[in-house]
Amino acid sequence: MTDTTPEAVAQPASAGRVGVFVLRLLSALLVPIVAFALLWVTFDYLRDENANRFIVVGVALVVGVGGVFFLYWGANRVIEFLPERVREGVRPYVFVGPCLVILAVFLVYPVINTILISFKDARSESFVGLANYRFVFTDHDMLTAIRNTAAWIVIVPFFGVTIGLAFATLADRLRRGEAIAKSAIFLPMAISFAGASITWRLIYDFRPEGFGSNIGLLNGISIGLGQDPVAWLTLQPWNNLFLMVILVWIQTGFAMVVLSAAIKAIPDEIIEAARIDGASEMQVFRRIIVPSILPTIVVVTTYMVINALKVFDIVFIMGNAESDGTVVIAERMIDWFFSSRNFGRGAAIAVVLFVVIVPVMIWNVKRFREEELTR
Repeated sequence: MTDTTPEAVAQPASAGRVGVFVLRLLSALLVPIVAFALLWVTFDYLRDENANRFIVVGVALVVGVGGVFFLYWGANRVIEFLPERVREGVRPYVFVGPCLVILAVFLVYPVINTILISFKDARSESFVGLANYRFVFTDHDMLTAIRNTAAWIVIVPFFGVTIGLAFATLADRLRRGEAIAKSAIFLPMAISFAGASITWRLIYDFRPEGFGSNIGLLNGISIGLGQDPVAWLTLQPWNNLFLMVILVWIQTGFAMVVLSAAIKAIPDEIIEAARIDGASEMQVFRRIIVPSILPTIVVVTTYMVINALKVFDIVFIMGNAESDGTVVIAERMIDWFFSSRNFGRGAAIAVVLFVVIVPVMIWNVKRFREEELTR
């Protein structure tokens, strides 16, 4: 005879709940552990120099994506065991936590380590105090690099934004072919700095007499006009301007696209009202368009300033920076750290560059937040 008392019915139900709880607990704890172990074994395999490269790429994609998925899934399972009143308060931190760890490992730690290295000697074996920073601000090439970099962060953003704004305004008036015109101007953005440098190296190319014909575009024009060919990249101090033209050429398309979008966001009623009141096109541009898109102009300018501070590829590829007088801070950092293997000086230059860029970023973020609050 079957026992149907409440106690007998409750006993299997209670055992079932315990079993489910144990399974949930095991899945919540084992999944992260197994996923972590799998990732650890995978990393060992990826470091194997004899492994097939295609298999390595496949394993990295499968295990990387799958491992991250199961890590987050397991973490979410653990959260489900917490009391309901604290569960939702903890969940965001659990999901943001790995991102913070990755940020700390790949950003915060390198910054701190670079600062420490900047106080050490060439091989990072002993502390030398401020000797490396003294070198940064007293060495002739470093002073030239600082001067050239200052010129880059003034000239490149000024001409890049100005030309981009002009193109954006003119392209906005096209009735046909606006997309084609903008695409053609934006196209250099698709080229890497190295690729653009090689392209412009052909334009500036110079060959002395006896070393073949001059194939450079500028020298071809000069010879066609009856002039002698010119070694453009060694013509100091104008060679710095010739290199800046490359970055302006690359960045102008970006400025045009962003500023054009800002111009299109201006209500047509405002512009039409100004025209009805008798304002000329130049007055509309100066008094309405430019003030309306000023926050966007600031953002684009900041972006170009940061790129100008970090420029290295162009200077490195276009010739001998030291003999031509085209050295910049980023180029000096790479040269001292990797070519000369002087880690202390290279790190000191990197810290100086970092200190210069951070205020620009903070100011840009502050302005962005202010603009968000006014919307």
